[in-house]
Amino acid sequence: MNKRVNKIQQTKLIDGIEALKKMWEIRIFEEMIQELFSAGELYGTMHLCIGQEATAVGGAGILRQNDWIVSTHRNHGHCIAKGTDIRSMFAEMLGKKTGTNEGKGGSMHVADLDVGNLGSNGIVGAGFPIAAGAALSAQMQGTDQVVLCYAGDGATNEGSFHEALNLASIWQLPVIYLIENNQYGMSSSIKQMVNIDKLSNRAMSYGIEGITIDGNNLTEVSQTVSNAVEKARNGGGPTLIEALTYRHKGHSKSDKLLYRSEDECQQWKENNDPIFRLESELMKEGTLLEADIRKIEKTIRQELADIVDSVKLDSEPTIEDLWTHVYAEDEV
Repeated sequence: MNKRVNKIQQTKLIDGIEALKKMWEIRIFEEMIQELFSAGELYGTMHLCIGQEATAVGGAGILRQNDWIVSTHRNHGHCIAKGTDIRSMFAEMLGKKTGTNEGKGGSMHVADLDVGNLGSNGIVGAGFPIAAGAALSAQMQGTDQVVLCYAGDGATNEGSFHEALNLASIWQLPVIYLIENNQYGMSSSIKQMVNIDKLSNRAMSYGIEGITIDGNNLTEVSQTVSNAVEKARNGGGPTLIEALTYRHKGHSKSDKLLYRSEDECQQWKENNDPIFRLESELMKEGTLLEADIRKIEKTIRQELADIVDSVKLDSEPTIEDLWTHVYAEDEV
């Protein structure tokens, strides 16, 4: 393989106030998407990441623009944290021509190559080999780009997980696999699906580093991912990070949440909400006052509400648009 020729640049560290704004953007975006669906203005399916904002911002939010992410069906937070325009995200959800993928991808298939977002995938575990392939391309071209691959806990039981980690280890690819362990794969507890205490222990089978962290602690997420990114940039190979978190909502729009107790949900919301934890830290250190935080939230809510009103006026794809991006087009 070619040696990396680009100068290694330090991965940016996260700013607490900017991180809080981005986390609120993600949460309010998700809440509005849910409201639009309930009102019959959004079709298809959706998988909300409310409660998992720290893994999105602490992961994708610390990458350089030319670094890549590969996402999952629960993708909105990852895309927004990586830099995908939030208006284009709303437009995509509403099937508008101005959407990130011209209204053709919908909730589960957002891609934005301009900011290094290689795309989300509705197939569980499909992102693992895609991320390995992107990392291989960076290695062969001699760049210092890295790939951050998001996946859920249930995806670690897919064959693609083991195949991709084995290959990434053999070739020492610059890829970080970030597993968002939100305790449930669809409707089954992860404790019923694996016979190990930590999913990160699976890394040992492939001779790579495995780490389990508090996925609702923004600082811990960003520092752990930053360390793994710098290791990958310098030729140190892949890392498997298991981030313990919790989705406040169901697996998808149709989930009735019959498999977990209301008390369990409430405990996570009250004691381990990533946004409220960050707010508490910022107030404790004197960076922000409660009034400042509520102003931030109110401002973002109004900004996003205005964006939605604007997006609703956008045009929808035409019949002719069915044939674009389907076949390879001849270069002129």
